[in-house]
Formats: sequence, structure tokens, C-alpha cells
Amino acid sequence: MMSLLSAKPLQDDLSTLTQPLKKTSLEEEYSIIFVQTVEGVAELLEELTGLPTEPPSLYIDLEGVNLSRHGTISIIQIFVYPIKRTFLVDIHTLKGSAFSAPASNGSTLHSILESPSIPKVFFDVRNDSDALFSHYQITLAGVQDIQLMELAQRSFNRRCVNNLGKCIEYDASLTPDERKHWKSTKDTGRKLFCPEQGGSYDVFNIRSLSDEIIQYCAQDVQFLPRLWHKYNRGMSQRWKAKVEKEVRNRIELSKSSNYIPEGRHRALAPKGWA
Repeated sequence: MMSLLSAKPLQDDLSTLTQPLKKTSLEEEYSIIFVQTVEGVAELLEELTGLPTEPPSLYIDLEGVNLSRHGTISIIQIFVYPIKRTFLVDIHTLKGSAFSAPASNGSTLHSILESPSIPKVFFDVRNDSDALFSHYQITLAGVQDIQLMELAQRSFNRRCVNNLGKCIEYDASLTPDERKHWKSTKDTGRKLFCPEQGGSYDVFNIRSLSDEIIQYCAQDVQFLPRLWHKYNRGMSQRWKAKVEKEVRNRIELSKSSNYIPEGRHRALAPKGWA
């Protein structure tokens, strides 16, 4: 496991960072809010109360150092679709209190993540589930997995799943400006955290977070609603049922003692899907 770097705390909670994404041809700019205190978590939870469930309101991703049972969770990104706002929850600083801090109605991030009645959209939930269960005893429920949805709606070869970058590049209907900004943000972020490019995953644990890492964390999760809508339209009821079943299988597998978080096997379609 990589050693964690010392962190310098930010000055405030929710008000510390409300930064619009660099202007693209999107109709609206999406605000980004960094949550680093339990008070900030409570405010976030108030924003998550009473949201629509169809289409899903919550789109989630995680970043970390070797994100799995063998590593750590640094940040949870939550894009709230109805209000076009991305919350970056600082798990590196808050640890378990990020999940146990309550809202005024008693709900917690832990209870929301485990609620089967609150849909939450991930892209390839396996390692996220592994990390959440191993480190914080969270059993995800109500999950919709866009990676499986993409596979299910195909009319061609279903032997292998696609990665998120490929899905965004080909299926998110990016404008030329969006494509340019997306690729630039992705490339800049990877140079900072990817060891093969001279970076280190420890950048996710440095406080204050650099603007480049903030943008990287927020960017992909904000495209997930586009992918969800496209793939959901393309699935038959039969395939929707298969996806729902396989999401449960992925979560159960990720909690098992023999789960392997890396390897070429992860690119293969579920058994019987090809």
C-alpha cells in the first residue's frame, strides 16, 4: 500500500469550494462542493432528502489509493442530477464520520448507500463496493451499474465490457468543446496520479486538493446521467432484469473473501451474456 501524505485541512466546509467547471457548451455550469466536516456532511444530506427516483438522482464514483479492500478511499464523488451539483466528500479526512454523521431526519450517508429504495448509479460498482464494505461495513443496495447497462443494450458482441472512458467518448454525445475539455482534464489528472506517467495516487490525499484533481474527480460523474439515459432507453425489460440480477451478483462477489479486484477477467461479460 502506498504511504499517505500529510494533509493540510481546508478552511471551511461546504462553503470552502463552490467552483464552476470550466465553461463548455453545456447549457449550465455545474458547481463543485468539497465536504470536509461533519457539519458539511449534514448539509449534504439535507440536499439528498426527497429527491426523485425516476430517473435516478444520485450518480456516484470513488477515488482512492489502490481503491479496494487492500487500499483506502480518499474521496466519494456524488453528482446530484436535479440540482446539477457535485459533492466531493473527503473520506481521507473524515473517515467513518462521513458515513455516520446524521441529517436532521436521522438519515446518514451509510443509510442512503444501503437503501434499496434510493437508486444510486455507479460505473462498474465492484471495487467501490469492495472498498466500502471492507473499510466501512457498507453493503450497497439500490445500485444501477452503467457498465452492465451498456453491455445489455448492445445489438452486437457482448463478450467484453467497456471502460468508462470509451463509453463517454462514444456515447455521451459530447460537443467539440466538451470533448476537448474532457480529454484535457482526463490527461492532466492521469499525469498527476498515474504511476506509469510519473504520478502518484497519493495526490488524492493531499489537502488542499489541486484544481486539476478537483476537476478530474468531478468530471466523469457528471457525464453519467447522459449515459444512463442512453442505455436505459436501449434495454428491453428482459435485459433490465438481467442487469439488476448481475448488479446484485457483483456486490455479493465484491464482499466475498475470494474477490480479486484486478485482472483481465474483469473485462469479461457475465456468464451467459455473450
